[in-house]
Amino acid sequence: MNIPFLDLRAPHEELRAELREAFERVLDSGWYIQGDEVKQFEHEFAAFCEARYCVGVGNGLEALHLILRAYGIGEGDEVIVPSNTYIATWLAVSYAGARPIPVEPDKHTYNIDPALIEAAITPNTKAIIAVHLYGQPADMDAISAIAGKYHLKVIEDAAQAHGARYKGKRVGTLGDAAGFSFYPAKNIGALGDGGAVTTNDIDLADKVRVLSNYGSQVKYHNEVKGFNSRLDELQAAFLREKLKRLDEWNGRRKAVAADYLTEICDNKVVLPYIPEWANPVWHLFVVLHPQRDCLQKKLSECGIGTAIHYPIPPHLQGAYAELSYAMGSFPIAEKIHQEVLSLPIGPHMDKKQVQLVVDAVKELGRA
Repeated sequence: MNIPFLDLRAPHEELRAELREAFERVLDSGWYIQGDEVKQFEHEFAAFCEARYCVGVGNGLEALHLILRAYGIGEGDEVIVPSNTYIATWLAVSYAGARPIPVEPDKHTYNIDPALIEAAITPNTKAIIAVHLYGQPADMDAISAIAGKYHLKVIEDAAQAHGARYKGKRVGTLGDAAGFSFYPAKNIGALGDGGAVTTNDIDLADKVRVLSNYGSQVKYHNEVKGFNSRLDELQAAFLREKLKRLDEWNGRRKAVAADYLTEICDNKVVLPYIPEWANPVWHLFVVLHPQRDCLQKKLSECGIGTAIHYPIPPHLQGAYAELSYAMGSFPIAEKIHQEVLSLPIGPHMDKKQVQLVVDAVKELGRA
């Protein structure tokens, strides 16, 4: 039996009738940009995140970029980011004209270590971006306490954490604003690109909405130099149908993760660590192994798909060569990137598939 790392057909098959109806609804409306589907999705996703406001945008990177722009963060400013994250977090800062300042992760959770943030703060620091990596929330109370001391904005990169909870509260309202991605592989994904900003700050929401629409509130009246970053009406319609299943699908992911956590043991595989205050949604199930590439090859030979999130940390990417970070600059992130391996996980994996992955990892992980 071949087990793909990611199966995007199964959720769409489950929702085939609903997605077709959503398509017909938009097609029949004759309205394809900034219509009722987007408005309804914004209302429904805000409610899901327990936020007051939601603004649909083009993708997750633009969600973060627009938040920074709306807060006036730009040239000469610094924004603290995790050294262990996908490069989009850093790119959002660069697009705003600011400089990303990396901080190492906690060795157990792989999220930014609050104990190391204060040392990275300078008079130019304006914000902290906390990434809820792999679907597990960062330690937001500790991060917010530091931000409050220095009057910094706290921005959540929630691209992988739709529905996750921190101390009982949904991600998306744990800081000043949050950016979400609806890339197809996410826990709730569009059939294309999409993103959103959530916040309880009406001024921020209004500014993001203007910036995302050419800098305009009224058509052909452009108040500022804006961008074209809008959630498509069709994607919003699809997302509305998927949102109805998100908690259920996250629950199925948690069941797969529970089996992995319980049954993969007694080998070289390092399993995810979950703080007692975290309720992750398992966008990814990421393990560490000192011979990661060898383990991945062996699993592939057994028909089990895996992925590496991510092979190269942002500070060592060619895109940030101008920052002159050398190997060894951020050793914790570098070690994580050398050893991480993402196992298959999704709401449509059955017990047999899960057991096959467990058995293979237990056998091959010892090698």
